[in-house]
Amino acid sequence: MTIPPKRAPTITEVASLAGVSRATVSRTFSRPELLHADTTERVRAAAAQLGYVPNQVARALSTGRAGNIALVVPDIANPFFPPLIRAAQARADSEGYAVFLGDSDERPEREDILLTKIAPQVDGFILASPRLDESRIRAHAARRPLVLINRDIDGLARVLMDVSSGIAQAVRHLADLGHRHIAYVSGPPASWANQERQSAAIAAAREFGMTLIAIAASRPTYQGGQAAATELAQTDVTATIAFDDLVAQGIMAGLAAQGLRVPDEMSVIGFDDVLASTTYPPLTTVAAHCAEAGGQAVDLLTAILQGGSTPMDRILIPTELVVRATTTQPRASAKRRSQQPTFS
Repeated sequence: MTIPPKRAPTITEVASLAGVSRATVSRTFSRPELLHADTTERVRAAAAQLGYVPNQVARALSTGRAGNIALVVPDIANPFFPPLIRAAQARADSEGYAVFLGDSDERPEREDILLTKIAPQVDGFILASPRLDESRIRAHAARRPLVLINRDIDGLARVLMDVSSGIAQAVRHLADLGHRHIAYVSGPPASWANQERQSAAIAAAREFGMTLIAIAASRPTYQGGQAAATELAQTDVTATIAFDDLVAQGIMAGLAAQGLRVPDEMSVIGFDDVLASTTYPPLTTVAAHCAEAGGQAVDLLTAILQGGSTPMDRILIPTELVVRATTTQPRASAKRRSQQPTFS
């Protein structure tokens, strides 16, 4: 015999258990900022006890809000983004929002399509490291509240990593070890983070009297780092700073295939600190606190959704160098293997 499913609890039952009105239960899940904290806590406890879940369709019709936000990233497989996504989802859940996730595959046109298609189903967007040009980002921001991560556009709420500080520490570390010829292996040309990191590396190298060459990775991937290692092996550089940890990991594998040992024959520094402690040898890197960025971005977006404005529209997250085992003094026998364009 088939046992019928248990009946779902109703808003009336939650109100009765919590000792409040149906309207108060509704506001707890739609406009909690209008209620005292102890009231919302009592209602949520009653809802949890009964197993009550708000009807999102009815909520959207009555409030004009879907109760969803969207998070769009350029590459979900890049290790930088899973901690950011997890932190954003946890923070959104605590605020009563569900998260829709989109992956643009590093393509601005796909990012544009995702934002257009998802817009009717969400209350706002978080764009992490967007590849779209500024005009298109502003066009989407005019339609839905929008927060940026790692893209600095005046007038839009954004969470940024203080790239200059971390990169300057990395270059100073290499200079203190005695390196004079270094490289920066870059990420996507359209990436604001890449542009900032490369500019910071060039400025710091100039400050310390070092020469720096820029080598492009085809994509910010392990394979892109491997390919860049082939070019690195033909230069006279004794140390390299990679766009991120994933590229750095690929560089180390590519250098090993070329017969070059890290750090004895090439020092390597990554960025993000998402893989660094698990590589071999453990990677010296710049910690970027990506999880904190995800949580802060949700805080900004929910503040906009709940109050229409934010107390701070630009949050800067500090970065710092974490020294591990992939940097050391350059070999005295290192010599120039080919001439490359330099920045000094």
